[in-house]
Amino acid sequence: MERSFKEEIKSLRLGEGDEFVGEGILAVTKALLQSGVSYVGGYQGAPISHLIDVLTEAEDLLGELGVHLETNASEAAAAAMLGASINYPIRGAVAWKSTVGTNVASDALANLASAGVLGGALIVIGEDYGEGASIMQERSHAFAMKSQIWLLDPRPDLPTIVRMVEHGFELSEASNSPVMLELRIRACHVHGSFRTRDNRAPVVSTTDPMQSPEFDYGRIVLPPSTYTQEKHKIDVRWPAAVAYVREHQLNEVFKGDIEGLGIICQGGMYNATVRALHQLGLADAFGASRIPILCLNVTYPLVPEEVTGFCSGRAHVLVVEEGQPAFIEDAVLAALRRGDVNGAVVHGKDVLPLAGEYTGETVVAGMRRFLEMTLDDLPAGSIRVETAAVTARHDALGAAKRQAMTLLGGPVAPRPPGFCVGCPERPVFSAMKLIERDGGPFHISADIGCHLFSTLPPFNIGNTVLGYGLGLASNAAVDPLFNRRTVTVMGDGGFWHNGLTSGITNAVFNRDDGILVIMNNGYTSATGTQHIPSSPHQADTKMTGMSIRKALEGIGVKWVKTVTTYKVSQMKDTLAEAMNSSYAGLKVIIAESECQLEKQRRIKPVIANLLKSGKRVIRTRFGVDEDVCSGDHSCIRLSGCPSLTVRDSSDPLKVDPVAHVNNGCVGCSLCGEVAHAAVLCPSFFRAEVVQNPGWWDSFRWLISRAFISVLQRA
Repeated sequence: MERSFKEEIKSLRLGEGDEFVGEGILAVTKALLQSGVSYVGGYQGAPISHLIDVLTEAEDLLGELGVHLETNASEAAAAAMLGASINYPIRGAVAWKSTVGTNVASDALANLASAGVLGGALIVIGEDYGEGASIMQERSHAFAMKSQIWLLDPRPDLPTIVRMVEHGFELSEASNSPVMLELRIRACHVHGSFRTRDNRAPVVSTTDPMQSPEFDYGRIVLPPSTYTQEKHKIDVRWPAAVAYVREHQLNEVFKGDIEGLGIICQGGMYNATVRALHQLGLADAFGASRIPILCLNVTYPLVPEEVTGFCSGRAHVLVVEEGQPAFIEDAVLAALRRGDVNGAVVHGKDVLPLAGEYTGETVVAGMRRFLEMTLDDLPAGSIRVETAAVTARHDALGAAKRQAMTLLGGPVAPRPPGFCVGCPERPVFSAMKLIERDGGPFHISADIGCHLFSTLPPFNIGNTVLGYGLGLASNAAVDPLFNRRTVTVMGDGGFWHNGLTSGITNAVFNRDDGILVIMNNGYTSATGTQHIPSSPHQADTKMTGMSIRKALEGIGVKWVKTVTTYKVSQMKDTLAEAMNSSYAGLKVIIAESECQLEKQRRIKPVIANLLKSGKRVIRTRFGVDEDVCSGDHSCIRLSGCPSLTVRDSSDPLKVDPVAHVNNGCVGCSLCGEVAHAAVLCPSFFRAEVVQNPGWWDSFRWLISRAFISVLQRA
């Protein structure tokens, strides 16, 4: 995994009245254990990857409590786990990245929502929306509305997050419906503290299992039960959810002295809202706002009485709702119309952007527009704030930003993602660029994973991407319509997630003639190097020996070749062979080398211990002889390694900068391999750095130095 939580998971054992100090995702884990959860599972993905990692490292504690942990192969598998709560009073929780994860899980979720649950079923959603997101820009709100799954959006504050996790189970059981709890990336990583409670051993657990199954045809999603389920969902379960939210005051009202105005915000947007008010002089540094705020920790379903009660008597109300469509704003307008509340004018997307992340700067600008439109329109006798004061405050913020930009010399340059130093996937694309150079471009169906960075410079490889593990399936209509074979790239994580069943089985069954390159780096690297069935190193609790090659052969793939990724020439030749082969059928190349990032994490402690004990260690480094380098830089265009860069030549006659390998080099050999495969200049050299050398190393060095000195004199 991306980092170890060995120290942090100790806080999961805190008891009644202890103080927890840490980040949001760990607080969620503690809240699950305090809620008496029987089973947990999920599939990794930002921003909730750490939740799965923490649970994995806390398996000893889970075992003591009798909690079952399942590291699921996909989000669909995780959602299907919640079926344990349909017939039995068992609390379960799963987690994944949304909205892509919710899309994968949608079949199971729709059936779960229809059947309803007896035990609390909580889905922790990593709401990956905004500039830092890695997926298409959509929201979970629409799915919640479509299936009547209640949606919690807690204020980014640890006590509130923990409270909403615990209430999530209670709400689920009170309304017999699954509940989603969405966390934006800032909520996942916000730091704070809260008073803990004792962990609760679940009523039904691995140490106290059930004795006999229960059967109720009314919970089977088949006609005529489905018609009854829909009616029960609307007539009974929805009102029960609204009643629970209202009775337990899950939504919060923060009072202010400017009663003529009001703000309704998503719980997750509360901090940004209060920060904007503070910057405009309408809230203090501790978050006390002068404008009353209704903070919706439950964004679906809304409680109509709370909305109408908050808006009554106000001249203007601003709805701070990130993303599109404006579900909450529309629901507020409908509630006011149905409740015959005619006085309040509702603002939202008229002053705030229709789409995109509501950053601090965005909310401040929108809040200024709202205040300039409304402050002069407050009823007589209201506490006044001068519009000019708000405008002056905002203008001062803009001046400070411009001054900072001047000091920095301009805006911060954009920094797109890219392959890590020594990444074993980069050589595959180097080989593809060489084939393109010789025979022209060809269509490549890309897939989700680190390898998608190939679509960025210097490679610019990959024509489409449709979903995790769906690269080959997306290639099904493209390949037969081209005059040459096409290529699909898929990661080993995508292979096990969806690719084997959706893409490869489909291609074999239909006798497709495409080429599939599987990047077998050993982990789901893009989400933090979590283990998968074919990982080279597994925990004691997991099955070992599961093989991509055996799985391929098992479903009938006849043409399979395995290539070490760093051997660029061999990779190029194998790709060319697949493109020109007379074999009509799916051709699979397994591009195999361990994720360099994970390898370095694994070997660094070993090397450090060897050095500490005085043992001999050899470290491989590559470099460029600047006397030979011509400054053509084809090596950089065909490699793209961050450690391969340029610097000014020490030769005054060389105007162009020369290639240079910096100290980030991990000795993967790609630059030298590319130079060889592309028949580039012979400026690259390989060196072995010997630490804690023995007498033989010292003797060889002295002889070599003397011999070189003689040659130099000659």
